[in-house]
Amino acid sequence: MLDTSLLRKELERIAGLLKTRGFSLDIKKFEYLDNCRKNIQQETEMLQSKRNYLAKQVGRLKAKGLDVEDLISESQAIPAALKNLEHKLSSLSDDINDFLYAIPNIPHSSVPIGLDSTNNIEIRRWFPEGMSINSEPKPFDFVPKDHVTLGESIGLDLDLASRMSGSRFLFMKGKIALLHRALSQFMLDLHTKNHGYEECYTPYIVNASTLFGTGQLPKFKEDMFAVKQGGLKHIEPLENDKFNEEQQYLISTSEITLVSSVSGSIVSVDSLPIKLTAHTPCFRSEAGSGGRDVRGLIRQHQFDKVELVQIVHPDSSYEALEIVLSHAERTLQLLSIPYRVMSLCSGDIGFCSAKTYDLEVWLPSQNNWREISSVSNCEAFQARRMKARFRDKNGNINYLHTINGSGLAIGRALVAVLENNQQSDGSIVIPIVLRPYMDGMEVIIPS
Repeated sequence: MLDTSLLRKELERIAGLLKTRGFSLDIKKFEYLDNCRKNIQQETEMLQSKRNYLAKQVGRLKAKGLDVEDLISESQAIPAALKNLEHKLSSLSDDINDFLYAIPNIPHSSVPIGLDSTNNIEIRRWFPEGMSINSEPKPFDFVPKDHVTLGESIGLDLDLASRMSGSRFLFMKGKIALLHRALSQFMLDLHTKNHGYEECYTPYIVNASTLFGTGQLPKFKEDMFAVKQGGLKHIEPLENDKFNEEQQYLISTSEITLVSSVSGSIVSVDSLPIKLTAHTPCFRSEAGSGGRDVRGLIRQHQFDKVELVQIVHPDSSYEALEIVLSHAERTLQLLSIPYRVMSLCSGDIGFCSAKTYDLEVWLPSQNNWREISSVSNCEAFQARRMKARFRDKNGNINYLHTINGSGLAIGRALVAVLENNQQSDGSIVIPIVLRPYMDGMEVIIPS
């Protein structure tokens, strides 16, 4: 969440920055809540001062043998009044926090201004040798098949998955399942052995408070799968939209668990940067997808992803952002998949993000670029919600900065590999880096 002291000092400027995100900050409400807080604190301080004054007066008058019953009676009423103010401040703090928790991060000064994806800016493109003409994708000399047609010939079964679980699930067997596993193993090996990340195995189910800390709740509650012991159950709307700490959810990304590894901690500056990676399934209800990509692997309720997280000193977070981006790019380069880098505009970056790059891969069947990775710098936004801090060499305690990125979404990487490596007979040439994970297989021949 945002720093409240920054809001108090630069309220109009922050409201203007948030407006570029399409978010209207209720300035009057913030001022009202903050003034109420000040009044309660001032009243509390006055009563505390009065209590101390009366205590001294009682002692002084008693020493002189004077009557102090009225002063004692007056002082005895103060604890109850202070307790009442304490309850008021606690209730008001909840209201203030609810207000703050709904405010997205402010965009970094380098982020393009715009309200939707049409204002995103392309930074660069990359093509394997021979796969482009004048920086445009080179067309096939045959009509390319889509990934569903290609996948079904090597073990993809969407109908079976649909009968088991409904739409937006997949069942893979045989060669395509092996290729899917090869992608995850390759990515983990690349990021741990070449890029210096520590591999983690994390829970797939987390408490609401964990999701609250990383910013998924309360904003994205409708996109999460809620879980109860005994099975999945419909979860009633939470009273006053407040999160229930006892509720549990399936993770929508291992960013949640990796970033939360420092929740409530004060780490040493010498331990930074902390670089973590994990391969997990991810679960998203896709409630807001508007019917897009119903067919195929692009938009699934359950998918796998290798996540990259760096937890860093604030002074190095934008350098770290570029490094994480380069690690995701290197993954695509080794897979020989054409891609482009997009800098997202202020209206298109995620709720927690101050700056985001998207990597988009070329899909021949769609004649279009599709997102495969987002790399974001959340600055101190998540750390402030999680109370994740570091102690510098002078003993000062400050909030950490968090960077996350997909390195990569495995299902979408599978789509890109199938479509960009297809041959006219429907066979798939396996990228060289994946062959050691597939027993040396060079080409997948359709059944």
